Amino acid sequence: MNRSIHLAALVLLAALSALAGCSQKDAEPPQASSPTATTATEDEHSEAAGQHADETEAPLSMTATEQAAAGLRIETMAPMRLGEVLQAPGEVVDNAYGVTLITPRVAALVVRRHAKLGDEVASGAALVTLSSVEVAEAQGELRIAEQEWKRVAALGRDAVSGRRYTEAAVAVEQARAKARAYGLESNAAGPANGEFTLYAPHAGRLTEDDFVIGQRIEPGVTLFRLVDESTVWVDATLPAEIARRVVVGKEATVVAAGVRLLGRVVQSAHRTAEDTRNAHVRVEVPNDGDQLHAGDFVEVSLATAGSGLEQIAVPTEAIVQLQGQTVVFRERTAEEFEPVPIKVGAVVADHTIVTDGVTAGERVVVAGTYALKARMLKAELGEGHGH
Repeated sequence: MNRSIHLAALVLLAALSALAGCSQKDAEPPQASSPTATTATEDEHSEAAGQHADETEAPLSMTATEQAAAGLRIETMAPMRLGEVLQAPGEVVDNAYGVTLITPRVAALVVRRHAKLGDEVASGAALVTLSSVEVAEAQGELRIAEQEWKRVAALGRDAVSGRRYTEAAVAVEQARAKARAYGLESNAAGPANGEFTLYAPHAGRLTEDDFVIGQRIEPGVTLFRLVDESTVWVDATLPAEIARRVVVGKEATVVAAGVRLLGRVVQSAHRTAEDTRNAHVRVEVPNDGDQLHAGDFVEVSLATAGSGLEQIAVPTEAIVQLQGQTVVFRERTAEEFEPVPIKVGAVVADHTIVTDGVTAGERVVVAGTYALKARMLKAELGEGHGH
């Protein structure tokens, strides 16, 4: 019996031991990952993050075909001396130094006209014939004085008194002076009928003609306005403070009906209009082919002296705003570009001075910049919304 009890106790002890072992195994915490496994996982995440960063900072790519289609133009930066080009409206006016008013110097009646409005006449061409009583008297006096002078001069000082000789000389000089004052030839050729003709003093076009046959014309009244149109003036209108930057002697370009004509600045006005605060800059233009006429409105391009300093500058269209920064696109390789923040200075004509961010020798996109900007923004939107 004792042996049976002893055997039962051993079986019970073995059962309790087995039960305790199972409880300890269930209560044991899970085993931590090995250091080697943890390091591998972190490296994988770091590599993935690095690859994403490289993709974000990668330059913008564009093939040569795509560049041509987008109109890209790239230039190597070099210092340049900028001169401003001003655009201004202008009006063609007659060159006053080539204008002559044809007027009688004595009251007269119009007898015949030899030219009419719009005619282009040569120097010395007859324009109009008039008749005047005063001219008839002057013609008669000149004829008598010249005949007397010829007779006295032929006799000589030994045959006539000194007084008569002197009087004849003075009389003929006075008669000739009176004839010249009336616009006549200073000789007695032709009849003394009071008719006289006015001639063109130079070649040109008749732009005014305001009289009729038989009209009485007072001294100083204009019969014809004769204009030499081989050279005209163009008065460009500019704000006074801007007009001061135009340099006399500089070339200028005049555009009229699509035709470009070269001229030269001959005068910068020293007077400002009180109502508009504008001033005129006068350009002299050779009028080859008679393309410009007084009263025509044209466009004028005027060059200023510039600063005289060589500076880095880019066409203003090459500059864009990107993420709140002023940038240009710099070429990294033949098909790769990157945005470069810059600091800008003054705008001179169609160029903007760059004070920082771009240096001489670097190649910068000067045309088609907005195509690059659009592609960059499109790529950023794709990365932000494509996942």
